[in-house]
Amino acid sequence: MIMPALNTGVVSLIRLPPCSPALNPVEDLWHDLRAPHWSNRPYRDYDELREEAVRSLCAVREDTGTIKTVCNAPYI
Repeated sequence: MIMPALNTGVVSLIRLPPCSPALNPVEDLWHDLRAPHWSNRPYRDYDELREEAVRSLCAVREDTGTIKTVCNAPYI
């Protein structure tokens, strides 16, 4: 599924060095989720954690400023 898209020239594959979280924009997203939403909070059980994860992902999705910041890597 990925290889046909790469062959069309629509998608570019960017190889990142191993163990380079500073170059991975998704790491910024995880930071934005952990810091205000998930850190230092006890959860009763897995279901409560899962509900909070869904709520947090939806909140970040609606925050266009965060999405623009996360995707603002100079090499993208």
